[in-house]
Amino acid sequence: MSDNSLPHELGETMGKAIRLEYWNIFWTLTIIVTMGLVLGQSETMKTAWIEDTLGLVPPIMFLVAAHMERNGSRSRRFPFGFERVNGLGFFVAAVALTAVGALLLYNALMALGSAEHATVGSIVILGQDIWLGWLMLAAQIYSLIPPLFIGRKELPLAEQLNDKLLHTDALMNKANWLTGAAGLAGIIGLGLGWWWADSVAAAIISFDVLNDGIKALRSSTAELVDGAPRALSSTDLSEDAQKVCDRLQTEFPGATIRLRETGRLIRAEVHDTHPPSECRHPRHYWPDAQERAWRLAQVSFIPPVEESGKS
Repeated sequence: MSDNSLPHELGETMGKAIRLEYWNIFWTLTIIVTMGLVLGQSETMKTAWIEDTLGLVPPIMFLVAAHMERNGSRSRRFPFGFERVNGLGFFVAAVALTAVGALLLYNALMALGSAEHATVGSIVILGQDIWLGWLMLAAQIYSLIPPLFIGRKELPLAEQLNDKLLHTDALMNKANWLTGAAGLAGIIGLGLGWWWADSVAAAIISFDVLNDGIKALRSSTAELVDGAPRALSSTDLSEDAQKVCDRLQTEFPGATIRLRETGRLIRAEVHDTHPPSECRHPRHYWPDAQERAWRLAQVSFIPPVEESGKS
């Protein structure tokens, strides 16, 4: 382990992820501008535009966390460096997603309940009247293309880095087809005179944002309160952590194994047993191929408390 908080094996992969996230921010900004130019009165377009704007939160948080992991040195005030800064960024992004998703869903349901009739007008381009809905449809289609490709490239990097923040961003990008499909349906519905289509489409988009936020919030909260390591794509227990627990339980039968996650690293405590006589690096206890052994950063032993009156 180098002086920074990032295992040295991940340097090249992290560099690729950082470059990809800069591109992600660039293309997301083009989508935000494009969508913003044709918002009109459509609730669907407004909701989709807010979701696209929210899409900037995960990559920005990832870049901030990556900078601190790579450049932040261990010190007296931060003896573990900034291992958990990625988890903190994950939590901030999860809170933002959950709060805005809930607000957007509320607005969409209120608009549906009050039977608001949104209208899509026309604009004049080169002397010709053009229905604004055509431009909305074109903007929605464009908004699907960059996230689809970026999300596909992010997923393998997130798995190599065991990065929940990057993984959540990848899933959000890949799932943007739902947002686009709902947005297209809402705009087409308005064009057909179905006043409710716009609000229903906005509610579907909002529910998708809220669902992503709640799952991310549950996983990020578990890490911050020293819960057992969670899987990348769900709130289930991590397969890596379960294998480490089984390995330690086999080698130290009767011991109590406690695992927690600090960012992308696993730390283990083996209670009620004495440490082995020979000195072992934590990676010795990694159960699988050694290319992911960097995840096990610490194995501590806590001997049993001697009963009172015994020597």
